[in-house]
Amino acid sequence: MINTNILQESSARKIVQQLGCFSVVEYERDVSVTPGSAQTAYFMGKMGCRKRQVVATLNNQGVILQAGAMQIMSGNVNMNSNVKGAGDLFKKMIGGKVTGESAIKPRYFGMGQVIFEPTYKYILLEDLSRWGGAVTIEDGLFLACDETVNITVTARSTFSSAVAGGEGLFNTALVGTGIAVLESPVPAEELLVFDLQNDVLKIDGNMAIAWSNSLQFTVERSSRSLVGSAASGEGLVNVYRGTGRVLVAPVA
Repeated sequence: MINTNILQESSARKIVQQLGCFSVVEYERDVSVTPGSAQTAYFMGKMGCRKRQVVATLNNQGVILQAGAMQIMSGNVNMNSNVKGAGDLFKKMIGGKVTGESAIKPRYFGMGQVIFEPTYKYILLEDLSRWGGAVTIEDGLFLACDETVNITVTARSTFSSAVAGGEGLFNTALVGTGIAVLESPVPAEELLVFDLQNDVLKIDGNMAIAWSNSLQFTVERSSRSLVGSAASGEGLVNVYRGTGRVLVAPVA
């Protein structure tokens, strides 16, 4: 049996989020500094630029991590490649190639804890039930998820939505039930959440970092006429249409 203080708060760290088996530890003060780096570390902390670690506490269950994200395993925890054969490996390699994500995402399972590598990025814990069971995310956001979540690749509905919208042809989609752990470029309090009920959201630029799979994504002129779009100075906008949720990082 192993006892650890990783989830015990101290003057240097605290637990800022917990959802499912995942906990987020934030280091409020970086006390491992030298006289030359103390001033920089102090002001980084004041601005919220802090190290964060995710801890997955497993109770006869499994989680899937981004390759290289594991720092420590404690207890009776095992790891496998999460590849179910040659066909599955080929599928994952193709998916990794088109999305820019790592092809192999290892699975950790058993009884114990998996402690992630620290990061300065902001951690989002998302319950897929709030996304209708399926969410599309921008490349580079995926960090981990419950093993009940299926990691797939989704293609743009139109070529124009990829080229004109400044997006790729493919994105990572998370489908199923469970919790997804995302690395956001901005903190949750700066994200704008739009819940659409058979409506339309238009964004000037690729600021959306996640959206429900149920939404149709296209790129359209900001005005019905070409002259109107040119006169407004906006030109093309990313359009999300239907019923679902969109997360927008307006200051990223």
